[in-house]
Amino acid sequence: MTNTVNGKYPTFAELLQRDGNLAGTSWGLFPDESRGTPSFISPHAVLQARDCVRTGTAFGLDYAADAFDPGMSLKRSAPRHTIYSSHPAHRDDYLDGYYLQGSSQIDGLRHRKADDVGFYNGTPDDLVREGTPELGVQGWAEAPIVGRGVLVDLDGYRSAHGAPIHHAAGEPLSLDLIHSALEQQSVSLQPGDILMLHTGWCEWFLALSRHDKQEMRESRRATGIAQSQEFVAWAWDNQLALVAADNFAVECLPALPDSPFKHTAPNDHGMMHQQLLAKLGMPLGELWKLGPLSRHMRTTGNWDALISIKPLNIVGATGSPANATALV
Repeated sequence: MTNTVNGKYPTFAELLQRDGNLAGTSWGLFPDESRGTPSFISPHAVLQARDCVRTGTAFGLDYAADAFDPGMSLKRSAPRHTIYSSHPAHRDDYLDGYYLQGSSQIDGLRHRKADDVGFYNGTPDDLVREGTPELGVQGWAEAPIVGRGVLVDLDGYRSAHGAPIHHAAGEPLSLDLIHSALEQQSVSLQPGDILMLHTGWCEWFLALSRHDKQEMRESRRATGIAQSQEFVAWAWDNQLALVAADNFAVECLPALPDSPFKHTAPNDHGMMHQQLLAKLGMPLGELWKLGPLSRHMRTTGNWDALISIKPLNIVGATGSPANATALV
């Protein structure tokens, strides 16, 4: 099966049976080829997401642009903010060294290419550069990603069972853990959902001393989802629009020694980024501010929200601050 039929999409097992470079990809399946899995969010799903607004409370899901200083990235430094005036009654400002993925972010579809088959939808390498629109985040800025978000409180689940997540060790988190937390929360996923995984990593990391943050960065260890074909299949088969987490890379670092993507993603040392971004067209949200939202949801017992994500409208950007808001 290579095309949608009556609005239905192939299962992941069926994707693997596609011919040639299309095997395991969603290339060519969505009406807007550059939008990727946010295409799973139908107008009806957006209207249904209104029912998630029960208290009228809004939560911003972005940390400050300079919050991770230092952060885990070896190259992304915090931006420098300058305010200037042209006359006594005027103020203006600008940022220097602003890495678009330096804080709470959304990874665009040109952020990663697959080592074995290339950029999403077979986009040629020479079109992925400054000023070209192909796969740029401007598409999600002009038509923001809005829908039902489901928060899975992995941190709360593990803590309640007397086994807090071991962030200092960069613990890999299994798909079984996600299943167990969802079951305890009595939450069912729906097509087009925006999945938010609360691990507690951001709040843990930001509470460290500067010295300890630098040591964690040098260790290249970070808590995240364990790499597995099962997670990729589960995310696709549930028709998730986006997977976001409050950690550095959504998935754990370093990749598991037995990662099934060691050979297909050698430049990423076996990470799942290539599978999700370049093959399925599924955007990733990283370093999201989920602690306050998770605590509110735990008091209400409702784990879904109306989520709005509007990246910066920068043509050809590989990623952007998420500019994510939750209404509950």
